[in-house]
Amino acid sequence: MMATQDEAALREELRMVEEDLARLRENARELRETVGERSIAPTDSAEMSTLITMAEEQEGLAATLEARREELLRRLGES
Repeated sequence: MMATQDEAALREELRMVEEDLARLRENARELRETVGERSIAPTDSAEMSTLITMAEEQEGLAATLEARREELLRRLGES
């Protein structure tokens, strides 16, 4: 019974990590599109730099979540 509860908890955490990962990737993509589109592009280099930094931070968080996802998948494979 405990193994089933542990596996269910891991699967729920995996689901949440995958949702967060998808959201971060989408946000980073949208930020990069904003920088690249001339019609809605940032007005100055400082604003553009801020958007690029924000996208890079989100991509860094996504990399952390990817590592967590891989750990969860590994643990689920062991259960």
